[in-house]
Amino acid sequence: MTTTAAIRLTPRIAVVMVLSAFLGIVAFFWPFVVAPGKFGSNYAPPLIFGVLLVLVLCVVLSEIAEGGIDSKALAMLGVLSAVNAALRPLGAGTAGIETVFFVLVLAGRVYGPGFGFTLGCTSLFASALITGGVGPWMPYQMFGCAFVGMLAGFLPRATGRREVLMLAVYGSLSGYLFGFLLNLSFWPFSLDPNSSIAYLPGLPFTEQWQRYIAFDIATSLGWDTGRAVTNFVCILLAGPAVLTTFRRAARKARFRAPVRFAEPRTADSEPT
Repeated sequence: MTTTAAIRLTPRIAVVMVLSAFLGIVAFFWPFVVAPGKFGSNYAPPLIFGVLLVLVLCVVLSEIAEGGIDSKALAMLGVLSAVNAALRPLGAGTAGIETVFFVLVLAGRVYGPGFGFTLGCTSLFASALITGGVGPWMPYQMFGCAFVGMLAGFLPRATGRREVLMLAVYGSLSGYLFGFLLNLSFWPFSLDPNSSIAYLPGLPFTEQWQRYIAFDIATSLGWDTGRAVTNFVCILLAGPAVLTTFRRAARKARFRAPVRFAEPRTADSEPT
Protein backbone atom coordinates (compact mmCIF):
# COMPACT_ATOMS: atom_id res chain seq x y z
CA MET A 1 0.00 0.00 0.00
CA THR A 2 1.33 3.44 -0.84
CA THR A 3 2.23 5.98 1.80
CA THR A 4 0.54 9.33 2.21
CA ALA A 5 3.35 11.86 2.52
CA ALA A 6 2.24 14.43 5.07
CA ILE A 7 5.37 16.52 4.53
CA ARG A 8 6.38 17.41 0.99
CA LEU A 9 10.06 16.72 0.34
CA THR A 10 11.10 19.39 -2.12
CA PRO A 11 14.53 19.04 -3.77
CA ARG A 12 15.88 21.69 -1.41
CA ILE A 13 14.58 19.89 1.69
CA ALA A 14 15.90 16.58 0.36
CA VAL A 15 19.40 18.06 -0.07
CA VAL A 16 19.30 19.54 3.43
CA MET A 17 18.21 16.18 4.90
CA VAL A 18 21.00 14.33 3.08
CA LEU A 19 23.58 16.80 4.36
CA SER A 20 22.15 16.60 7.88
CA ALA A 21 22.28 12.79 7.75
CA PHE A 22 25.95 12.98 6.76
CA LEU A 23 26.76 15.42 9.58
CA GLY A 24 24.77 13.24 11.98
CA ILE A 25 26.84 10.19 11.06
CA VAL A 26 30.04 12.21 11.60
CA ALA A 27 28.74 13.38 14.99
CA PHE A 28 27.94 9.82 16.09
CA PHE A 29 31.24 8.40 14.88
CA TRP A 30 33.36 11.20 16.35
CA PRO A 31 35.55 8.77 18.38
CA PHE A 32 36.97 7.54 15.07
CA VAL A 33 37.50 11.11 13.86
CA VAL A 34 38.60 13.20 16.87
CA ALA A 35 40.45 11.95 19.93
CA PRO A 36 39.29 13.16 23.38
CA GLY A 37 41.32 16.12 24.63
CA LYS A 38 41.91 17.66 21.22
CA PHE A 39 39.75 20.67 22.13
CA GLY A 40 41.19 21.23 25.59
CA SER A 41 38.90 18.84 27.45
CA ASN A 42 38.13 15.14 27.21
CA TYR A 43 34.40 15.93 27.23
CA ALA A 44 34.55 18.72 24.63
CA PRO A 45 34.00 16.62 21.44
CA PRO A 46 30.55 15.19 22.37
CA LEU A 47 29.43 18.62 23.57
CA ILE A 48 30.63 20.30 20.38
CA PHE A 49 29.02 17.69 18.15
CA GLY A 50 25.86 17.81 20.28
CA VAL A 51 25.58 21.55 19.67
CA LEU A 52 26.24 20.90 15.97
CA LEU A 53 23.39 18.37 15.88
CA VAL A 54 21.02 20.89 17.48
CA LEU A 55 21.91 23.48 14.84
CA VAL A 56 21.51 20.94 12.03
CA LEU A 57 18.12 19.84 13.34
CA CYS A 58 17.00 23.48 13.58
CA VAL A 59 17.99 24.03 9.95
CA VAL A 60 16.15 20.92 8.75
CA LEU A 61 12.99 21.68 10.73
CA SER A 62 12.98 25.30 9.56
CA GLU A 63 13.29 24.17 5.94
CA ILE A 64 10.41 21.72 6.40
CA ALA A 65 8.27 24.34 8.13
CA GLU A 66 8.93 26.86 5.38
CA GLY A 67 7.56 24.91 2.46
CA GLY A 68 6.87 21.27 3.24
CA ILE A 69 4.23 21.11 5.95
CA ASP A 70 0.67 22.38 6.16
CA SER A 71 -1.59 23.00 9.13
CA LYS A 72 -3.16 19.52 9.04
CA ALA A 73 0.21 17.78 9.02
CA LEU A 74 1.39 20.10 11.80
CA ALA A 75 -1.64 19.17 13.90
CA MET A 76 -0.97 15.46 13.33
CA LEU A 77 2.67 16.00 14.27
CA GLY A 78 1.66 17.69 17.51
CA VAL A 79 -0.76 14.91 18.46
CA LEU A 80 1.68 12.07 17.77
CA SER A 81 4.53 13.90 19.51
CA ALA A 82 2.35 14.22 22.60
CA VAL A 83 1.39 10.53 22.39
CA ASN A 84 5.02 9.45 22.14
CA ALA A 85 6.06 11.77 24.95
CA ALA A 86 3.38 10.17 27.15
CA LEU A 87 4.28 6.61 26.12
CA ARG A 88 8.00 6.83 26.68
CA PRO A 89 7.98 7.03 30.51
CA LEU A 90 5.90 3.84 30.62
CA GLY A 91 8.85 1.69 29.63
CA ALA A 92 12.10 3.68 29.56
CA GLY A 93 14.60 2.46 32.13
CA THR A 94 13.19 -1.05 32.57
CA ALA A 95 15.25 -3.81 30.91
CA GLY A 96 15.64 -1.70 27.79
CA ILE A 97 11.89 -1.57 27.11
CA GLU A 98 11.12 1.46 24.94
CA THR A 99 7.49 2.13 24.04
CA VAL A 100 8.18 5.19 21.89
CA PHE A 101 9.52 3.51 18.78
CA PHE A 102 6.59 1.52 17.43
CA VAL A 103 4.42 4.63 16.90
CA LEU A 104 7.40 6.35 15.28
CA VAL A 105 7.95 3.46 12.86
CA LEU A 106 4.27 3.18 11.90
CA ALA A 107 3.86 6.94 11.46
CA GLY A 108 7.00 7.14 9.32
CA ARG A 109 5.65 4.31 7.19
CA VAL A 110 2.27 5.92 6.58
CA TYR A 111 3.12 9.61 6.45
CA GLY A 112 6.50 9.45 4.76
CA PRO A 113 10.19 9.96 5.58
CA GLY A 114 9.96 13.72 6.13
CA PHE A 115 7.23 13.27 8.73
CA GLY A 116 9.11 10.39 10.35
CA PHE A 117 12.28 12.47 10.63
CA THR A 118 10.42 15.40 12.19
CA LEU A 119 8.38 13.19 14.54
CA GLY A 120 11.55 11.53 15.83
CA CYS A 121 12.98 14.93 16.76
CA THR A 122 9.86 16.38 18.34
CA SER A 123 8.93 13.20 20.23
CA LEU A 124 12.27 12.93 22.00
CA PHE A 125 12.39 16.66 22.68
CA ALA A 126 8.93 16.65 24.26
CA SER A 127 9.73 13.49 26.21
CA ALA A 128 12.95 14.99 27.56
CA LEU A 129 11.09 18.06 28.80
CA ILE A 130 8.47 15.91 30.54
CA THR A 131 10.87 13.42 32.15
CA GLY A 132 13.70 15.85 32.92
CA GLY A 133 15.99 14.04 30.49
CA VAL A 134 17.56 17.18 29.06
CA GLY A 135 21.32 16.82 28.75
CA PRO A 136 24.21 16.51 26.29
CA TRP A 137 22.82 13.13 25.20
CA MET A 138 19.49 14.58 24.05
CA PRO A 139 20.61 15.78 20.58
CA TYR A 140 22.01 12.30 19.88
CA GLN A 141 18.74 10.68 20.96
CA MET A 142 16.74 13.09 18.82
CA PHE A 143 18.87 12.42 15.77
CA GLY A 144 18.81 8.65 16.36
CA CYS A 145 15.01 8.64 16.50
CA ALA A 146 14.89 10.91 13.45
CA PHE A 147 16.87 8.28 11.52
CA VAL A 148 14.50 5.53 12.69
CA GLY A 149 11.39 7.43 11.58
CA MET A 150 12.91 8.59 8.30
CA LEU A 151 14.11 5.14 7.22
CA ALA A 152 10.65 3.68 7.96
CA GLY A 153 9.29 5.96 5.23
CA PHE A 154 11.71 4.49 2.68
CA LEU A 155 10.78 0.85 3.22
CA PRO A 156 9.53 -0.99 0.10
CA ARG A 157 5.85 -1.45 -0.69
CA ALA A 158 3.98 -4.28 0.95
CA THR A 159 0.43 -5.04 2.05
CA GLY A 160 -1.40 -7.01 4.69
CA ARG A 161 0.51 -9.34 6.98
CA ARG A 162 3.66 -9.02 4.89
CA GLU A 163 3.75 -5.30 5.57
CA VAL A 164 3.21 -5.73 9.32
CA LEU A 165 5.92 -8.40 9.49
CA MET A 166 8.32 -6.19 7.51
CA LEU A 167 7.69 -3.28 9.88
CA ALA A 168 8.09 -5.53 12.93
CA VAL A 169 11.46 -6.79 11.66
CA TYR A 170 12.53 -3.24 10.85
CA GLY A 171 11.42 -2.06 14.30
CA SER A 172 13.50 -4.81 15.89
CA LEU A 173 16.59 -3.95 13.84
CA SER A 174 16.14 -0.23 14.51
CA GLY A 175 16.17 -0.98 18.25
CA TYR A 176 19.67 -2.40 17.89
CA LEU A 177 20.73 0.40 15.53
CA PHE A 178 19.58 3.10 17.96
CA GLY A 179 21.57 1.59 20.82
CA PHE A 180 24.62 1.05 18.61
CA LEU A 181 24.66 4.71 17.59
CA LEU A 182 23.96 6.15 21.05
CA ASN A 183 26.77 4.16 22.66
CA LEU A 184 29.27 5.87 20.37
CA SER A 185 28.59 9.21 22.04
CA PHE A 186 29.96 8.16 25.44
CA TRP A 187 32.13 5.10 24.76
CA PRO A 188 35.50 6.92 25.15
CA PHE A 189 34.65 7.94 28.75
CA SER A 190 32.83 4.90 30.11
CA LEU A 191 35.69 2.46 30.82
CA ASP A 192 39.17 2.29 32.28
CA PRO A 193 41.64 2.94 29.41
CA ASN A 194 43.45 -0.26 30.40
CA SER A 195 40.39 -2.34 29.51
CA SER A 196 40.63 -4.43 26.36
CA ILE A 197 37.34 -2.97 25.07
CA ALA A 198 38.00 0.67 26.02
CA TYR A 199 38.60 3.47 23.55
CA LEU A 200 42.31 4.01 22.95
CA PRO A 201 43.32 7.04 20.86
CA GLY A 202 45.81 6.37 18.12
CA LEU A 203 44.83 2.80 17.33
CA PRO A 204 44.18 1.79 13.71
CA PHE A 205 40.55 1.98 12.65
CA THR A 206 40.11 -1.80 12.40
CA GLU A 207 41.34 -2.43 15.94
CA GLN A 208 39.36 0.50 17.28
CA TRP A 209 36.25 -0.85 15.56
CA GLN A 210 36.78 -4.31 17.05
CA ARG A 211 37.06 -2.76 20.51
CA TYR A 212 33.81 -0.89 20.05
CA ILE A 213 31.93 -3.95 18.77
CA ALA A 214 33.12 -5.87 21.83
CA PHE A 215 32.09 -2.97 24.09
CA ASP A 216 28.63 -2.76 22.52
CA ILE A 217 28.02 -6.49 22.88
CA ALA A 218 29.33 -6.65 26.45
CA THR A 219 27.55 -3.60 27.85
CA SER A 220 24.49 -2.93 25.68
CA LEU A 221 23.32 -6.09 23.92
CA GLY A 222 20.85 -7.07 26.65
CA TRP A 223 19.38 -3.56 26.84
CA ASP A 224 19.12 -3.26 23.07
CA THR A 225 17.49 -6.69 22.87
CA GLY A 226 14.76 -5.53 25.25
CA ARG A 227 14.11 -2.55 22.98
CA ALA A 228 14.15 -4.74 19.85
CA VAL A 229 11.72 -7.28 21.32
CA THR A 230 9.39 -4.51 22.51
CA ASN A 231 9.34 -2.96 19.05
CA PHE A 232 8.71 -6.30 17.37
CA VAL A 233 5.87 -7.33 19.68
CA CYS A 234 4.15 -3.91 19.73
CA ILE A 235 4.22 -3.57 15.94
CA LEU A 236 3.10 -7.16 15.40
CA LEU A 237 0.15 -6.82 17.79
CA ALA A 238 -0.90 -3.19 17.39
CA GLY A 239 0.43 -2.57 13.88
CA PRO A 240 -2.65 -3.52 11.81
CA ALA A 241 -5.03 -1.38 13.87
CA VAL A 242 -2.66 1.60 14.09
CA LEU A 243 -1.85 1.50 10.36
CA THR A 244 -5.56 1.45 9.54
CA THR A 245 -6.19 4.39 11.87
CA PHE A 246 -3.31 6.41 10.47
CA ARG A 247 -4.36 5.81 6.87
CA ARG A 248 -7.97 6.65 7.58
CA ALA A 249 -6.83 9.91 9.19
CA ALA A 250 -4.63 10.63 6.16
CA ARG A 251 -7.53 10.12 3.75
CA LYS A 252 -9.76 12.45 5.73
CA ALA A 253 -7.04 15.07 6.15
CA ARG A 254 -6.07 15.03 2.44
CA PHE A 255 -2.61 16.46 3.14
CA ARG A 256 -1.46 19.13 0.70
CA ALA A 257 -4.79 19.07 -1.14
CA PRO A 258 -5.20 22.29 -3.15
CA VAL A 259 -7.50 24.86 -1.61
CA ARG A 260 -10.15 26.21 -3.95
CA PHE A 261 -12.32 29.19 -3.11
CA ALA A 262 -15.78 29.26 -4.61
CA GLU A 263 -17.14 32.52 -5.86
CA PRO A 264 -19.72 34.04 -3.51
CA ARG A 265 -23.30 33.54 -4.56
CA THR A 266 -25.21 36.69 -5.39
CA ALA A 267 -28.91 37.43 -5.21
CA ASP A 268 -29.17 37.06 -8.99
CA SER A 269 -27.75 33.55 -8.88
CA GLU A 270 -30.07 32.32 -6.14
CA PRO A 271 -32.82 29.98 -7.33
CA THR A 272 -36.28 31.45 -7.56
